[in-house]
Amino acid sequence: MQQGGYRADLGIYSNAVKAALGEIEAGDVVSRIWAKDHTVWSLDPTEITDRLGWLHAPEGMGRRLPELQRLGEEIRGEGFRHIVLAGMGGSSVGSEVLRMLLGSAEGCPQILVLDSTCPEWIDGVVREIDPAKTLFVISSKSGSTLETTCFYKFFRKLVEDSGVASAGDSFVAITSPGTPLDRLAGEDGFREVVYNPEDVGSRYSVLSPLGLTPAVLAGMDAPRIVEGAGDMAELCRPGRSISENPGAWLGVVIAVMAAEGRDKLTLATSPGLEIFGLWGEQMLAESTGKGGKGIVPVRGETPFSAEQYGSDRFFVFMQLSDDQDSSLHETMGEVEASGHPWVRIEVEDVYRIGAEFFRWQFATAVAGAVMGIHPFDQPSVQLAKDMTDAVLAEYLESGSLPARKPSASVEELLAEAVPGNYVAVMAYARKTAEMDEALATLRRRITEGYGVPVTVGYGPRILHSTGQMHKGGPDEGLFIQVTCDSRLDLEIPGEEYSFGTLLEAQALADFRALRAIDRRVAHVRLDDVGAESLKGLAEMAI
Repeated sequence: MQQGGYRADLGIYSNAVKAALGEIEAGDVVSRIWAKDHTVWSLDPTEITDRLGWLHAPEGMGRRLPELQRLGEEIRGEGFRHIVLAGMGGSSVGSEVLRMLLGSAEGCPQILVLDSTCPEWIDGVVREIDPAKTLFVISSKSGSTLETTCFYKFFRKLVEDSGVASAGDSFVAITSPGTPLDRLAGEDGFREVVYNPEDVGSRYSVLSPLGLTPAVLAGMDAPRIVEGAGDMAELCRPGRSISENPGAWLGVVIAVMAAEGRDKLTLATSPGLEIFGLWGEQMLAESTGKGGKGIVPVRGETPFSAEQYGSDRFFVFMQLSDDQDSSLHETMGEVEASGHPWVRIEVEDVYRIGAEFFRWQFATAVAGAVMGIHPFDQPSVQLAKDMTDAVLAEYLESGSLPARKPSASVEELLAEAVPGNYVAVMAYARKTAEMDEALATLRRRITEGYGVPVTVGYGPRILHSTGQMHKGGPDEGLFIQVTCDSRLDLEIPGEEYSFGTLLEAQALADFRALRAIDRRVAHVRLDDVGAESLKGLAEMAI
C-alpha cells in the first residue's frame, strides 16, 4: 500500500480489519481527533484536551529551530565537547534514538544520554567527559522529576569542582513555563531555558523542543527530521480514506489484532533501525496499558522458528531501504508462511525517522480510540513514584531500606506460564554489552522452553515506560526483577541518600507495586555483574 510515498503492506487482510476501517471512517474519527474532540477517547476531558499539541508539533518546531540553532552555534564556539542529556522517560528516549540513529555532526559536541540512577551508569558518563567542557541539558516537562533533580545536583557540584568561572553557563533546562525546574534555572543562572509547549505530554514530545533540542545542539539536520514529520502529519489529516492515511490505518490494524487476541506486537527491524524500538515500546506500552487492556510491545527479540510463535503474536517489520539485511527477510518469510498477520513498513532513509515518530503517535491515538483506552495519561507511573517516595521515607526514618518480602523463584514463576502470557525481565543495573548478552540468552531460553514472548528493560527507565503496561495492562505478565550488589556508590549533594540507595528504593517500590495488585513476580539478586553472575543469570531458565 503506497501512502503518499510511505509504503506499508499488510499480510492476512482480515474481514475484521476491513470492517474496522469502515467503522472508523464512518465515525469520522480522524476529523474528530484533529478537532481535538476528547470524546473520541473519553467523556472526561482530563489529560486529553491539554495533551493534543503533538498534532501540530512539526509546524511549531519548524518555527523554533532558528533559536535552537543559534544556541548550538554558541556552544560550539565556546568549545563544548560533550552534551549530557539528563532526563527520564519521554524526556530522554527520543533523544537516545536520534543519538544512536544519526549521531553528532562533524565538529559538534557528542551526545550522551543519562536516564538511570544506577551509580555505575552515572560513573560511566562521568568517565567519558570533561565537566568543564560539557553542556548539561536538564530535561523534565513537569520540572519535578525526582531522578532529573538528583542528576542536576550531582552534575552541578561536578562542574563547580572543575573550576569553571560560571557554573550556570554549563546548564540548559528544557521544561514548561513556571515549573520548579524553570524557577531553579533562574535562581542558579542557567545559560538558557528552552520551553516546551504545555499541551505536549513528554511521551508525545519527540518532535517538540523536549525531544529535538539535543539533536539540534549536536548539529543533526533537524530541519530534515521535522520536514518528514510534517509530511506524515499532512498524510494523517482528514480528507483521505483511512486506507490512505498511514497513521490511522496502522492504528486500526493494531487495535483489531489486539481484539483478536494478538496483543503482543512484535517489532522486528533491519539493523539500522533497531534503536527505534526503544521509543516505539514506550509509546505503545505507556499509552495503551490501562484498565486491563493494552498492546504489549516485544522489541529486540532474537528471531525464532515459526513454531515458537504463539497465536497472540502480531508482527511489524520496519525495513530501512538501503539496509538490506537477509535475516529480517528470512524472518518475514517464515512469519508469512506460518500464517501470522504482519505489517511491513519501508523507511526511505534514517532522516525520515521524523515521519515514523508521527505515524506511530497518530496510530497509537487511533488504536486508543478503537480500543476504548485513554492514551495520554499514565496513572501507574505515578503509583511507582508514590511508592518510591514511601520507601525513601522509610529509609530516612530508620536509616536502612525496608526488607523485601519473599517471592517465588524464577523456576516457580515460569512454571505458571501458559499461552497468552509474556515474561518481563527488569534489570536494575548498568546497561553493558555483557549484561545485554546475558539478558538476551535468558529471554531466548524462556521463549524456547515455555513458548511465551519475553521483554527486557532496564530500571529505573522502565518505570517511565513499560511500567505502565506491567501494572495497568492485562494480567498476562510474569515479572522477573534483577538487582545487583554494587561496589560503587555516588552521593547526591544535598540529599540524605545516595544514588545507590535511590536505585534500590526504586526497585523495591516497583516490586511492591506489582505485588500490591497481585502481579506474579520473582526477584533475583546478583552478587555482582561479573562474568560468573551473568552466566548464572543467563542459565536460570534451563
